[in-house]
Amino acid sequence: MGAGRGGHPLLLLVALALAARLGQPQRWGGFQEKSTSAKNMNSTLAFYMDAYNNKSNDSYLFRVDKLLRSQVQLTTGVEYLVTVRISRTKCKRNDTGTRPCPVQSKNKLKKSFICDFLVYTLPWLNHYQLWNNSCLEA
Repeated sequence: MGAGRGGHPLLLLVALALAARLGQPQRWGGFQEKSTSAKNMNSTLAFYMDAYNNKSNDSYLFRVDKLLRSQVQLTTGVEYLVTVRISRTKCKRNDTGTRPCPVQSKNKLKKSFICDFLVYTLPWLNHYQLWNNSCLEA
């Protein structure tokens, strides 16, 4: 049951997909300031905030307060290079109640950061990876 000259096209397709996934994504054209679909951007921002809040030691959750810049690059997936202002909310880490969480209004608890991050995504597979992240206090 050898593959013969015709081979198994499905096996070849799987091998090519695996090679593309294991290697560095190929870049076409670099990052561009373009409008992206609101659905894809909202999903990317939600993924980022989940990742940020999961790694944060803060007692309160943070949320995107303002989208400052968004760039997109098409590769074997979609890369988003994004700058946002995030702010501490009134929701504690373990709160299961109100969503969306309002931003802190008490001066003592107010805290904001300007964050740059790079997310690689295959939105059609609901797959996201945070490749880079840096935040400075605003």
